[in-house]
Amino acid sequence: MKNFNNKVAAITGAGSGIGQQLAVLLAQQGCHLSLSDVNEQGLASTVELLKAFNVRVTSKKLDVSDRLAMKAWAAETVQNHGAVNLIFNNAGVALGSTVEGASYEELEWIVNINFWGVVYGTKEFLPYLKQSKDGHIINVSSLFGLTAQPTQSAYNATKFAVRGFTESLRQELDIENCGVSALCVHPGGIKTNIANAAKMNDSLKSLGMDSDKSIKSFNKLLRTPPEDAARQILEAVQKDKRRLLIGNDAKTLDLIQRVLPTGYQKITALVTNIGKKL
Repeated sequence: MKNFNNKVAAITGAGSGIGQQLAVLLAQQGCHLSLSDVNEQGLASTVELLKAFNVRVTSKKLDVSDRLAMKAWAAETVQNHGAVNLIFNNAGVALGSTVEGASYEELEWIVNINFWGVVYGTKEFLPYLKQSKDGHIINVSSLFGLTAQPTQSAYNATKFAVRGFTESLRQELDIENCGVSALCVHPGGIKTNIANAAKMNDSLKSLGMDSDKSIKSFNKLLRTPPEDAARQILEAVQKDKRRLLIGNDAKTLDLIQRVLPTGYQKITALVTNIGKKL
């Protein structure tokens, strides 16, 4: 896909952050948009930003963990726009907890959104993308889909799953040669609200950590503007890349993991121990 003019893109999590910036950049390039988010206020803000562009925009409050709702949204997108060329499975949440301390309800919550939401978005849109003969699936994993971190076992599990799911999908699409491609995105620290919106439980205390302090520390690592991330994602789509690492933090930790595939865990544990004392 060399350009986005007169294409149709569907974006989950479009009410803020990377999703919102993807919508703005695509609209600037003449792409029509089908937007969704569970946050109606944020979604309305994005729609307001797009009024300056001469593109068709539809929006829907949507919980990506609801399979039937995702199925309906995909059909409505095609009904409203005549076709769809891109699906950005961008919506996601975070959970700070030890493995022992995470409740089954918390685990189901994050898996349903971060993994099943991507699965539903992929499967429900894929038949329509094939009909377009010029389609692309963009699934957002994370830096934590490349390396594991303490207190992030559930988040790691979902983002590793997105990576494996998308890489397998890409190979199948290559074999089919059906006019649809796929990209797995691994952002590092992006300046979004994900840390502030994360669920945290008291199990962090067993590791000598404080929830509020952990959120503040994590926020300091969020350095890449979401508009930069969105721009890199669209460039990766145009270049038909298989994987995109966003930010020096993602690139550095990916390199460390390649050089020290198990040893990086000791380094991470050591740095975490030092950090919680500061």
